[in-house]
Amino acid sequence: ISQTMQCQSCQPWGRWRGLCGSLPGSSRTRSVYLCAALGTGFGAAGPCLPPDTPSPLCRVSLRYQGGSQERPVHPKSSGHGLSQLRNVASSDAIKKHQKSLSAWFSHQPNEERQFGPSFSLDAVHVDPVIRESSLEQILKPSPDLTIQNQLQQPCSQVISLHNLFDVDACGRQVKNVVLYGTVGTGKSTLIKKMVVDWCHGLLPRFELVIPFSCEDLSHSHAPISLRRLITKKYQHLRDVVPILGSSNMKVLFILNGLERLNLDFRLAGTELCCDPNEPVPPSAIVVNLLRKYLLPEASIIVTTRPSAVRRIPGKYVGRYAEICGFSDTNLQKMYFQMRLSQPGCSGESSLGSSSGEQENLVEMLSRNLERHNQIAAACFLPSYCWLVCTTLHFLYFTRTVPPSQTLTGIYTSFLRLNFSGEVLDSTDPTKISMMKYVAKMVGKLAYKGVMSRKTCFSEEDLQQCFETEMKTESELNLMEVFRSDVFRFFLTPCVQPGKEHTFVFTIPAMQEYLAALYVVLGEKKTLAQRVGKELSEVIGKVSEDVAVVVSIISKVLPLRFLPVLFNLLKIFPRYFSRLSSKDQDAIAHTMAEELFKEEDYYNDDVLDQINSSILGVEGPMRHPDEAHDDEVFELFPIFMGGILSRRNRAILEQLGCSIKNLTAFEIAKAMKKTVIRNSRKGLPPSELLDYLFFLHEFQNERFTAEAIRSLRTVNLSSVRMTPLKCSVLASVMGTTSHEVEELNLTSCNLDTSSLRILSPVLLRCKALHLQLNSLGSDACKEIRDLLLHDKCVVSKLRLANNPVGEQGAQYLAEALAGNQSLTHLSLLHTALGDRGAEVIAQHLAENQHLQELNLGYNSLTDTAALRVVEVAKKHPTLDKVHLYFNDISEDGKQALHSLRMDRDGVRALVFLTAGTDVSDYWSNILSVVQRNLPFWDRERVRQHLALILQDLESSRRQTANPWRKAKFLRVENEVKKMLGKLQQGTL
Repeated sequence: ISQTMQCQSCQPWGRWRGLCGSLPGSSRTRSVYLCAALGTGFGAAGPCLPPDTPSPLCRVSLRYQGGSQERPVHPKSSGHGLSQLRNVASSDAIKKHQKSLSAWFSHQPNEERQFGPSFSLDAVHVDPVIRESSLEQILKPSPDLTIQNQLQQPCSQVISLHNLFDVDACGRQVKNVVLYGTVGTGKSTLIKKMVVDWCHGLLPRFELVIPFSCEDLSHSHAPISLRRLITKKYQHLRDVVPILGSSNMKVLFILNGLERLNLDFRLAGTELCCDPNEPVPPSAIVVNLLRKYLLPEASIIVTTRPSAVRRIPGKYVGRYAEICGFSDTNLQKMYFQMRLSQPGCSGESSLGSSSGEQENLVEMLSRNLERHNQIAAACFLPSYCWLVCTTLHFLYFTRTVPPSQTLTGIYTSFLRLNFSGEVLDSTDPTKISMMKYVAKMVGKLAYKGVMSRKTCFSEEDLQQCFETEMKTESELNLMEVFRSDVFRFFLTPCVQPGKEHTFVFTIPAMQEYLAALYVVLGEKKTLAQRVGKELSEVIGKVSEDVAVVVSIISKVLPLRFLPVLFNLLKIFPRYFSRLSSKDQDAIAHTMAEELFKEEDYYNDDVLDQINSSILGVEGPMRHPDEAHDDEVFELFPIFMGGILSRRNRAILEQLGCSIKNLTAFEIAKAMKKTVIRNSRKGLPPSELLDYLFFLHEFQNERFTAEAIRSLRTVNLSSVRMTPLKCSVLASVMGTTSHEVEELNLTSCNLDTSSLRILSPVLLRCKALHLQLNSLGSDACKEIRDLLLHDKCVVSKLRLANNPVGEQGAQYLAEALAGNQSLTHLSLLHTALGDRGAEVIAQHLAENQHLQELNLGYNSLTDTAALRVVEVAKKHPTLDKVHLYFNDISEDGKQALHSLRMDRDGVRALVFLTAGTDVSDYWSNILSVVQRNLPFWDRERVRQHLALILQDLESSRRQTANPWRKAKFLRVENEVKKMLGKLQQGTL
């Protein structure tokens, strides 16, 4: 596959626009594995496993051929190195070490298993592009590039993971490698893969690999020797450690996340140490390893963010390499193809239909990558490829929605995987978490964009949000670290023509998530509110100390004014606490205002909007590169509710973004006054689904139950009800057990599985509209079980315009025989035929409650129609049978009319006439025809209307009553109008 590589370099010292500059990759042979850049390190505890850890699965390696050839890597044993060990025990220790590391590094985070099928590093993985760099390139200002012209850069510096320790351009052997990349490019995942490769014999250059997490090392300051440190983390290496440094064993140390450590390479700061048995602080061990003063023959690979690259003096680095992510759409397509085509992706045992859906998803996503450069720009970062696949899995393959399965949960977990509680700058005394800084700075930009309804931001917009409040040296330093390490994770150059020098959020929904986080965290405050809060906290702390002093002095000196002064000090914090409760009301008001914006009432529901943003819009409606006429931010209030859920608050707490239980409680309390009240107004179907999805994301069962009790009528007609939407509806409605007056699911693309998911809700609905859903015989079987359930309260069931057929009629007839609640049943245009009608007539006698039956437009002939009416005559409650638009002859019509005359109360609606008079139901019949015309055979309808017109004219000539003639003429005019519009194609 011919590739043209491109990547985003990290140069933090230019203008904001300079951050969109990038240096490209190259077209090469590349190992292919399936695993996005998830997680930010090895974990605080380090990769230590018990001896009985199970061994991983067999390895599968796939390759594709590029334009140039890479040196092949063949799995082979490292017998030559192992032969140099002092005894067999050392060889066994390394094998145990390999087994332990393989199990540990093949393990995937919980999010990987929670939001879709889990894929280990042993399976398949797509390598990101790695570009060889230099310190000069890192330090020089980035060029003013955009994504459009990155392809023009040379691409001769790409290097593979296995060649990082090859000799440099001057022929010198490389011992120390610095592998750097911005957040989300895949540093930690690449290192995990490197370790797993070594465990499987695919990295024969090294006989021993010892990984260390710099996060783990940063928590320990007690002196410890290198040998003790190794055996503490890897107990299997007790027999190997004594010979380190005294043999020619080829050892590789991996130091992941160097930005977590504060290293001092000055002799005054870190003394020289060459003894692996000498206890020194862990940071001193790292410094001396990099100096090559301790174990000089060992190789070292360091991973770090760009801002920390300069912490290691250049003279100690043999090679700099930058991870550039998936800088070619071919890599992105390969990742999506393998990830979405996995057999377990759909989560179903029957893979026939699901595999076709998976292939369709891959095809649509591939086309959108080719035509819609913005999503391709987002997927430069492997992390965002994971987010895209996880979101698609959520949208298409979710059959049930446990509390952990929310869209907000996906985005919150995505941020945890990439930031994991990291501080922005370990050298800064504030130790502010990276995510807290992002919520404060980028969240402000996102919120301003949502409020002004814009998604593109200029350099001036960025400067106003990021640089106006920079007043101290510390703040400026934090901003520099943010620009070099994090900026491009959230913002990327816009690819729309004419907007190349503006920025957009990498994924559109991320703007709404960060805006929601900004509001919920209380960052949206005026200057007076911020000063008041800080002053209140100071006075509150001072008043506690003053209380002790006052209590002592008042016992010695009779100074009555001291208690008074003390009470005055306590007034301000109390007064401010009352004012701060107004913040929660403001958050609830913002949520309600954004959730029920009338200008957004007739947009697609939010789940369809997300689907379109990923897969694009098929057809000629709008070119993908064209800007939307009006930006929509309907996810913003939904994310606000989702962030307040207990689970998401717990994850955000790990990221340094604390939302207290009391704050969430007060916001929920305030929401009852705003959100629930506004929801009682009539909402369009798509907006009602958004509201139900908001309740699902909020994950507050008590609040949801109170909100649902106020919904007596649920109208979701014409909403495309996917399994996920059905699950959300069932989950939200399941918080109460009250009866629903009406549930309208007309034209919602329902199928058998949808009915199965919704069955607990359908049981409680008095009026159930299921028209226009392509429900066949299998669905009718589900409906039969529903109607025969002892808790069923359905009284009106409309199944018009569904291919029920004869077999479906059999199931419905069985339901009629045993049901106790149904009074109205509409089977209009359901392809029953004479046999279907006969089956229903046979079981109708066993029913005791039905009052109205519609069998119109079912190709019934005289015999079947007469049979149904004869049974209806004997039914104790049935008084109306609809038989219009069937193949009933004039004789059949007369026979039906005579049957009706034999027993008053049984009305067979066949034509618009009743003898020499107009039927009382002529307007009902014509309105039914007009409503259903888009779904009926127009030629057949035209023929029926022509027959009706002839019948009207004949009956009008037979009557002498002038009033009746006038009624006939009025109805004839209505039929003629309908026929005229039908022929012109305007109806």
